[in-house]
Amino acid sequence: FLFMKKLVFFILSFLTLQFSFAQYDPGKINKKAVALFTQAMERIDDGSLTNAAGLLQQAIETDKNYVEAYLALAGIYGKLKNHTNSISQYEKAMAIDSNYTIDYNLAYSIQLAGVGEFEKALDALNELLTKKPPKNQTSLESAQRRKKSYEFAVDYAKNNAVKNYVFAPHNIGGNINTAESEYFPSLTIDGKELVFTRRLKGVNEDFYYSKLKAGEWDLARPLEGDINTPMSEAAQNISSDGQWLVFTANNRDNSFGNYDLYISYLTPNGWGEATNLGGRINTDQWDAQPCLSPDKKDLYFASRRLGGYGGKDIYVSHLQTNGRWSEPENMGPGINTTGDDECPFIHVDNQTLYFVSNGWPGYGGNDLFVTRKGIDGVWEKPKNLGYPINTIYDEGTLFIAADGKTAYYASDRSDSKGGHDIYNFELREDLRPNKTLWVKGKVFDKKTNTGLSSSVELIDLSSNKTISKIQTDETGNYFLTLPVGKDYAFNVNRKGYLFFSDNFLMADRSPDSIYEKNIALLPIETNASIVLKNIFFDVNKFELKPASQAELDKLIQLLLDNPSLKIEISGYTDNVGKPADNLLLSNNRAKAVVNYLVSKNISPQRLTAKGYGETKPLADNKTEDGRALNRRTQMKVVSQ
Repeated sequence: FLFMKKLVFFILSFLTLQFSFAQYDPGKINKKAVALFTQAMERIDDGSLTNAAGLLQQAIETDKNYVEAYLALAGIYGKLKNHTNSISQYEKAMAIDSNYTIDYNLAYSIQLAGVGEFEKALDALNELLTKKPPKNQTSLESAQRRKKSYEFAVDYAKNNAVKNYVFAPHNIGGNINTAESEYFPSLTIDGKELVFTRRLKGVNEDFYYSKLKAGEWDLARPLEGDINTPMSEAAQNISSDGQWLVFTANNRDNSFGNYDLYISYLTPNGWGEATNLGGRINTDQWDAQPCLSPDKKDLYFASRRLGGYGGKDIYVSHLQTNGRWSEPENMGPGINTTGDDECPFIHVDNQTLYFVSNGWPGYGGNDLFVTRKGIDGVWEKPKNLGYPINTIYDEGTLFIAADGKTAYYASDRSDSKGGHDIYNFELREDLRPNKTLWVKGKVFDKKTNTGLSSSVELIDLSSNKTISKIQTDETGNYFLTLPVGKDYAFNVNRKGYLFFSDNFLMADRSPDSIYEKNIALLPIETNASIVLKNIFFDVNKFELKPASQAELDKLIQLLLDNPSLKIEISGYTDNVGKPADNLLLSNNRAKAVVNYLVSKNISPQRLTAKGYGETKPLADNKTEDGRALNRRTQMKVVSQ
C-alpha cells in the first residue's frame, strides 16, 4: 500500500513539472489520456494493479508520447516482477526524452538486473550518478549499494563458467505442491524419501513426506507419529539415514525463549515426540535452521546469540561420546560476517557447506554461497553461486541431493501451484560437492545373528586419519559416507568380540555404487580367527607398508583390552612361484607383524608367528580375484 501511495504521488508530480531544456512537454498531452491516467492512479491507490495497467495502456494508445503513462506502467510491471515488460515500458519513455526520465534510471536498472542484464544496469546507474545523483540520501545510498552489486555481477560473469549454464527449475509436481506453501525440502541419502514443511491455511506449519516410486513422488502425507502438533514446526532436516529429524519450533512450553531447536527419532510407530536439544544448543535468542552432518556427529545451525560477528551467525556443535552435544562453536569470520549468515546445509560428502548470507559480496539481499573444507580442516573462502541461481531478491535454503548435481529449493515462480512450491534443478558443475559413495549395513553376532551396538570407523589409509567414526544404533544398523578418490580402512569394534576390518580401495574408482555391508562379529574365544585385510606388503616383500599402521593399532588395542589373550599371526600366499619361496615369504610376513607388536610393548609370550605359504587357499588360484583373497594375513585366538 505504501508503494502504491508513493507511486501515485511521484507520478502525479510530473504533471506539474516543466523542463525548458527537455523535448517532452507534459502540458501537451491529450486530455482524454490524462483522464485515463488519473483513473489508473486511483486504481493503484485501491490496490487494483491489473485494472490500473489496462487504463494506462488505453492512455498510451490515446497519446503515444505520454511519458508518465509509460513510467507508471513500468512501475506496475516491476511490482509484479514482470521485468521484461517493465524494461520495455521504461525504454519507450526514455526514447521520448532521456533527460526527463533520468530520475528513473535506478528503477530501470533494477528491472535490468532482474533479468541478468547487469552491464546495462550498471551503465544506467552510472549515468544517473554522473548526471543527476539523487538528492534524497536514502535513494543515493540505494543507488550506490546497487552499483556495487552490479559491479560484482559483471565481474562474476567474466571470471566464472556461467555462459553455457542453463538454469531450468522444474516444479516437482502436484503430489508434493498444492495451493498451500511448501518449502524446506530435505531428502534421505538414497533419494527415496522427501520431507518438507507445508503451511496449512497460511498459519500452521506441519511436516509432510513423500516416497519416490518408479521415478515419481507419491502423494505427500503428514509424518506419522507424534512430531506434528497444533503449533508450528518448520525448517527441518532429516538425517541421511532417515532415522533423525531436527527442526525449529517457536515458544513451546519447554523452550528457552524465542525459536529453539528440537529433535525427533523414528520409531516403529512413526516419529517420536520431539525433544528440546537443550541449553547448550538453545538460548533465549533466535536459534533455528538445523542441519545434521551425514554421520550425525555434527549439528550446524544459525543463531542470533550474543558474541557473534553480526546479526545471525552459523554455529556447529559436535556429538560427544556421552551422547550430549558440545558447546556450539561459531564458525568464524571465514564464514560469518557483520550481516546475516544462515540456512547452513552440509552435503553428504561432509566437506561441502552451502549457506545464505547478505554480508558477503553478491547480487543484493540474501545470496547462496558454498565453501569447502580443506584437508587441514579449514573452510575455504565462500563462493557466491552466481546468477541465475542468485538474483536481486532474497534467496532461501538449498538442498543438494547425494548425486551432487540435483538441487532442491522453494520458490514462488510463475508456474507455482500456490504460494511457494518445491523445485529441483541441475547445479552448475563448478558448484557441486565432492562425489560420494555411502555404505550401510548391520553389525551382528555371527553365532546368534543378534544385532550389536558397535563402533564403526573409516580411516584414510594415506594419512592414517580417521575420516568418520560412528556408533551403530541399538540393533546394529549403521550408515556412513565414502568420499571418492581415496583408499580407506574400515574397522568395526565391540568389547568382547574380535574386531572386523576391511578396505575400500576407491582412489581409482568412479562413484557408481551403493555398498551394503552386513558385518558378523566373532566373540573372543579359542580358535576364533579373522583376516586382517588392511595389512599391506609390496609384491614378494615382507616389510610392512605405512598404510598398515591403522590396522596394527587396532590389533594392539585388542591385546591391551584383553591382557590374557594369546594370538597367532598367520601368513598366506597364492600359488604363484615356488612353494618353498611362498612358505618363507608368508613366514617372514607373519614375523613382521609380530615384531611390530613387540616393538609396541606387547609381550612376545602372547604372540606366535607362522607362515602357511600357499597351503590353505580361500579361493581358486586360477583368477586374480581368487589369488588376491589367498594372499592374506590372519589372526587366530590361541587362548584367552
